[in-house]
Formats: sequence, C-alpha cells, structure tokens
Amino acid sequence: MTTVHSHDSTVNMQAHPIFELMRRAAVPGLCLLVALYFGSHALFGGSGIFALDDIRREQARIEASNVTLEARKRSLQQSIALLDPNGVDPDYADELVRRQLGVVRPDEVIVPLTPPAGRSNG
Repeated sequence: MTTVHSHDSTVNMQAHPIFELMRRAAVPGLCLLVALYFGSHALFGGSGIFALDDIRREQARIEASNVTLEARKRSLQQSIALLDPNGVDPDYADELVRRQLGVVRPDEVIVPLTPPAGRSNG
C-alpha cells in the first residue's frame, strides 16, 4: 500500500474557527429566532397584548348588542304567547292585523292628520 501525499490533495481536517463558531451557535440562534417569532405575535398579533384594548371594546359592543337582542327576544316570545292557537288574545290579534294589513272596520272613521302649513313633522 502506498500513500500519496500531494500538497493539493491534502485537506486540512480541522475546521476554520468561524465555521466552528457558526456550528456551535446554530441551535441557540434558531431557538432565539423561534422565541422572537412567538414573542412578537404575543405582543403585536391579532390577539396579542397591544390588541387587548380593541378586543375589550369589541366585547363590550357585543355584550350591549346581546342585551338588546335579549330584550327583542323576550318581546317576540310575548307576541308568540299571545298568538297561541288555543287562546288567541282578540285585542292583540286585532291590533296586529290592523297594523300589518292596514285593515279598517266599516264603522270607523279615518281622520288624516296633516301638519299646518309651514311646519313639517321633523
């Protein structure tokens, strides 16, 4: 067996110090980048710390809307109860038909109300 030692074919197996430093810093650097990514989203993301005031305002708006909708729901439930087929309230049914269909009884007189000249209803 012969070994050839040529100046061109000899490779220095010891890495350059900069490459050794990069190899040793790769994993901690990657961990730092991942931590910075998640940290930036925790601060500036759609549900981060800086968006908290917007989220609270939206929550208050939705809760106020919910209160309004709950009142409307109770009103509709009362209307439904008054229209129960087993015992319809005749006064409510009469009011509802008149309002929805514009029905007038033959013995009623309609008095149109018009504002005086020069005045409007606003």
